[in-house]
Amino acid sequence: MGMISRYRAIPILYRMLGAFIIGAVIGIVCWYAEVQHGVALKGPLDTWLSPLGMVLVKMLKMIVVPLIFFSLFQGAASLPLKKFGRIGVRVIVLYLITSLLAAVIGTIFALVINPGKEGMTLDSADAATAGASAAANSGAASLTAVFMSMFENPFKALADGNFLAVIVFAILAGLALRVILDDSSDKDSAPLERLLELSTNFNRILFVMVGWIMDYAPVGILALTIVNFTQHGPALAGPYFNIAIGIIIGIGLMIGVVYSGMILFLARSSPLKFFKFAQEAMITAFVTRSSGATLPITLKTAIDDLKIRRELADFALPLGATVNMDGVCIHLPMFAILAANIFGVDLGFSALFVLVITTVLAAIGAGGIPGGSLMLLFIILSNMGLNEMQISQIVAFALGINPILDMFETMNNVTGDLTCTYIVACQEGMISQEA
Repeated sequence: MGMISRYRAIPILYRMLGAFIIGAVIGIVCWYAEVQHGVALKGPLDTWLSPLGMVLVKMLKMIVVPLIFFSLFQGAASLPLKKFGRIGVRVIVLYLITSLLAAVIGTIFALVINPGKEGMTLDSADAATAGASAAANSGAASLTAVFMSMFENPFKALADGNFLAVIVFAILAGLALRVILDDSSDKDSAPLERLLELSTNFNRILFVMVGWIMDYAPVGILALTIVNFTQHGPALAGPYFNIAIGIIIGIGLMIGVVYSGMILFLARSSPLKFFKFAQEAMITAFVTRSSGATLPITLKTAIDDLKIRRELADFALPLGATVNMDGVCIHLPMFAILAANIFGVDLGFSALFVLVITTVLAAIGAGGIPGGSLMLLFIILSNMGLNEMQISQIVAFALGINPILDMFETMNNVTGDLTCTYIVACQEGMISQEA
């Protein structure tokens, strides 16, 4: 127990980054030994190490559907629709607009950088299934087909892995519960309040499970990184670098241009003054990699520094920590384009439009947890028509670099929450005094 306690005392970021760096070094050494000296290592390493990594991928896939469902259900059911009315709608609309802009920016940057177009090759088994994936994607790219698939029997959707239908059902069910609660007397609403409380407790259980999975994550990352670098060698460094730079630049554009422009033109306020007050929450988000963990600092910044009235901050910021994931919206298209290049999936305009919409809908359920974007990759890649093995390969690739990207994404998420809340406060006269 002492060794486990010492292991868990190390911040998860250091554990995951350490596993990635050690795995990359070992993998490159193994690749060099095989290429230069003919030492056969790919087969044995794949046999013995891949299962350790695939367990992590399987656990992430296991938790993603219930986590998304209960997060969205609880979030939708908790919205005080009657209390906030127009102001609440304005907050939600701003969140959706910024998420949509982030998804568009992320997709554009992904197309410009085009990760995986050169320097990465498929194994024969992968190549054999690439054509089937492209054919499957032609159906997924149909806007009508995607729209119709959003309204399916939820149990069938769970069995088929139709994540979009699960997301839509969770949101509608949560909103329906909220409407009933708002229209019911105290006596009638008691059983339904217990249903909402049960959903909250399920979320708590799932978050504990996510913590366990994250504890195992360094082991899985180490195994997958060794296998990946043994197979591809230093050629992997190029796509990793391109993806990281693209996402970081996209986030910088989102914060420096989009948010600044919104504050300047919609709130009629100084972006520099806003960021001066917001920097504590931004730095905390960068370090913790969790919108939820940063929420106390975000609330303090909004109420004490930006002078946003408490009733608005208490509603908008916890909601934003759950549904407003602009950084994730920049991140996900990059790996979708990577998957399309590696597996030969043709993404036309319709498919890209579906990718943007799917990214926004998927990001709503990220739940503000560390590493939440990894779980959402399953939703994005499944909707592209990739099979389970192909999805696992892309998720395995993403695992290595995710700890670094997650820091920037979470900072973007929290900054977006504060930006949208501040704009609504300025427009609705909900600033206590001049900040």
